[in-house]
Amino acid sequence: MALPDFSMRQLLEAGCHFGHQTHRWNPKMRDYIFGQRSGIHILDLSQTVPLLHQSLVQIRNIAAKGGRVLFVGTKRQASEPVAVAAKRCAQYYVNHRWLGGTLTNWRTISHSISRLRELESLLDGDNPEASGFTKKELLNLTRERDKLELSLGGIKDMGGIPDLMFVIDTNKEAIAIQEARKLGIPVVAIVDSNCDPDSVTFPIPGNDDAARALSLYCDLVA
Repeated sequence: MALPDFSMRQLLEAGCHFGHQTHRWNPKMRDYIFGQRSGIHILDLSQTVPLLHQSLVQIRNIAAKGGRVLFVGTKRQASEPVAVAAKRCAQYYVNHRWLGGTLTNWRTISHSISRLRELESLLDGDNPEASGFTKKELLNLTRERDKLELSLGGIKDMGGIPDLMFVIDTNKEAIAIQEARKLGIPVVAIVDSNCDPDSVTFPIPGNDDAARALSLYCDLVA
């Protein structure tokens, strides 16, 4: 499995170098900031390139051994690219809302996944058991299934905690990162100018909001 090829130019064209407004910065990102333009921090892509490459090597090594990689991005712009990329490489994702304890309380999450499977089986059009319910009961069961699918659909086949986590927006996904750190799970993450790079194992300085940038990262990781 060859590493995906990418260039500084691709990162520039996707707007990966644009940070946040200077007053929103996290001083821990100082070393990754190239300068500022019109009140916006510009990230140093000459550091992003080797750090992104190093992270891709880590992810490839884990995947090559049959390890589990969990993609996490629950904000609106990240939701679709995260799900598409994870499905493409037959890995796992959380793209709606991180349920507290997803990693640290896996046993409880497993029970919820079992319930989701039970509902999927029950509501499958060919299941004769469904005819024993009223329309209202079926509607409530469908709603329960849909709610569980939103939160757990991307991890229902994971079968245990992941070997590595890939995160977009470390501020929004702070709880997920805390859980991973507690369990010693390495975290690869895009860190924008307002993030704390020390909170993750493999930081990748880059814009974590622009749709093109997020799609590029996800495509490369997948």
